[in-house]
Amino acid sequence: MTKIKYVEHNGNEHIIDVQNGLTVMEGAVQNDIPGIDADCGGGMSCATCHVYVKEEWYNKLPKKEIGEDDMLDQAYEPKSNSRLSCQIIVSDELDGLIVHMPEKQV
Repeated sequence: MTKIKYVEHNGNEHIIDVQNGLTVMEGAVQNDIPGIDADCGGGMSCATCHVYVKEEWYNKLPKKEIGEDDMLDQAYEPKSNSRLSCQIIVSDELDGLIVHMPEKQV
């Protein structure tokens, strides 16, 4: 299990133990974390699991898959540290990862 901190736009924090091998999005959905809608269920065909990754963690993540940037272009207020949480696989190396949710998902 890996601890992930999900921070809502309003500042509410949720620290969740997520099973390795799941995605950050799956951890949020399974624990009813508000702010990650995951409309496509992880198929990378929407941007409703968009998160901002704390800078110190961003370069520790796997590289973006082809198409992720295209989906992020459709997200609400994408930034240089934006990722789709369905594309971040949880592992021991990500213990303590902090992700922030945007004000809304589109």
